[in-house]
Amino acid sequence: MFNPERIASFPERPGVYIMKDKRGKIIYVGKAVSLKNRVRSYFQSSKNLPVKVASMVPMIEDIEYIVTDSEVEALILECNLIKFHRPKYNILLRDDKQYPYIKITLNEKFPRLLVVRKVKKDGARYFGPYADAGAMREAIDVIRKIFPVRSCKKDLSEVPIKERPCLNFHINRCLAPCQGKIDVNDYNEIIKNIIMFLEGKQQTLIDILRQKMEKAAESLDFEWAAVLRNQILALEKVLEKQKIVSFDTADKDVIAMARGVGIVCVQVFFVREGKLVEREPFMLKNTEGAERKEILASFIKQFYDSASFIPKEIIVDEEVEDIATIREWLTRKKGSKVFITVPSRGEKKKLAQMVEENARSYLEQRESAECREKMKNRKALEELKAYLNLEEIPGRIEAFDISNTQGAESVASMVVFEDGSPKKQDYRKFKIKTVEGPNDFESMKEAVTRRFKRALEGDEKFKELPDLLLIDGGKGQLKYVREALRELNLEYIPTIGLAKEFEHIFVEDRDDPIILPRDSEALYLMQRVRDEAHRFAVTFHRNLRAKRNLHSALDDIPGIGKVRRLALLRTLGSVEGIKKASVDELSKVPGMNRKAAEEVYNYFHKKI
Repeated sequence: MFNPERIASFPERPGVYIMKDKRGKIIYVGKAVSLKNRVRSYFQSSKNLPVKVASMVPMIEDIEYIVTDSEVEALILECNLIKFHRPKYNILLRDDKQYPYIKITLNEKFPRLLVVRKVKKDGARYFGPYADAGAMREAIDVIRKIFPVRSCKKDLSEVPIKERPCLNFHINRCLAPCQGKIDVNDYNEIIKNIIMFLEGKQQTLIDILRQKMEKAAESLDFEWAAVLRNQILALEKVLEKQKIVSFDTADKDVIAMARGVGIVCVQVFFVREGKLVEREPFMLKNTEGAERKEILASFIKQFYDSASFIPKEIIVDEEVEDIATIREWLTRKKGSKVFITVPSRGEKKKLAQMVEENARSYLEQRESAECREKMKNRKALEELKAYLNLEEIPGRIEAFDISNTQGAESVASMVVFEDGSPKKQDYRKFKIKTVEGPNDFESMKEAVTRRFKRALEGDEKFKELPDLLLIDGGKGQLKYVREALRELNLEYIPTIGLAKEFEHIFVEDRDDPIILPRDSEALYLMQRVRDEAHRFAVTFHRNLRAKRNLHSALDDIPGIGKVRRLALLRTLGSVEGIKKASVDELSKVPGMNRKAAEEVYNYFHKKI
């Protein structure tokens, strides 16, 4: 455990402190105006500490710190470290790495709309993050219908290109810049309109388009005027669905939270030009024992650290910890004054209350759905215990599957379900090393042997043993797996084989299969586990096969050695990604230059 006497040597300056456990893993990151005073506060009587902090302190083995020039710089560093390390005791946005963004590739001659998971400093414009990926894709679909921009990856640095226009041109979903049917300036005007749409400035956009339509009509350019008229009509339909929530037209975000049992929902309403253009619910974890103002501060810091747009005003329904520092940080980030308001009355208070009600409603629905899911899983596990005559309810189920193509690139997957739900951090995958040819029996035995041998050797990643082992297959696969377990003296682990054709369950020393009722939750759970193992194995196998194909394809290209092959693979993902990439995209891959990019591009396009 950490020796508090060391704190005497800590500086009384702003900075970030990093707490680690006995394994050297970071468990908490915090910022402080005075590092010495803030860290010392953790080591007072446990009676005076919040429950969460009191449970964390005994886990602290070491504390490191980084001194900064100001509290705002400490806040920025804290955000970066939390995002990178995702410590166990920090309040975290659930799966925030997975939230998608809309990217407009302004760094290209004819920009495109993409969906991405990471924001990069590449000259592009990003919008998001979006918690509701479905709603985001609907927005993209609307944009594509109104503004026909290209969606292809073709290199349009020089147009027209030799290829003919694609189907999108013929169904009015693209203006065929590849054929020079629209010049760069007109195309960029459309991109500016899309940016205004995504910024929520639809009414301003309609007014601008109406002026352009009238000018086009006066110039007798009736074809272009008709295009603008159709865009205006489509935008007005979108505008009709948006609710006026404020007569103040300044851009603002309204944030409120609702707290449940072990879960917190923070709802954000995005108000642009006085209208509600979007709303997003975000779930937070590790909030047990934290004060509400601390939770709100953690959310605001994590959300706006990666947000593509910061409004002039942020309205919150209650007090926020470190509000002055956060306000200064956001002002620096935006480049102009940002206000954080906690209204006590009036229109803004009503708006904050409406957001809080929506947060509570969403949380209740979420908790109700999770409760139903837990009850269903519990029922399935109890049924399994009875049907399989197990001594205990199988809280942890592990499943194995094999995937290969005629014995080539043979792999095995291991997936884990705990209490009836996937535990993806415990998933494992194996390349089969000792088996030649398409021998699923021996391959399954090798994978199971390696998994449990690692557990017996004390490997932390494999230390938890399953209450039930599920094998994708029938009697043959089951026989080989049971042999592996006996050789390791682990034959006491219950093992079943689930055959695909009739969904029959096979167990050792029993000729007849166990047939679960077709409508039983136990059968549904077994199918989910088996199918997940199959999906995971097939995905791994396809990735290996794609790497092999990519390497063999690139071997013949002059100037593309091992380092460049690996860089292309990491950046573009597959041989298809390489084929579709433009010369500009290829040249931006680390280690590539323009000449090498042209060699790769010409190689694939000559073959097509």
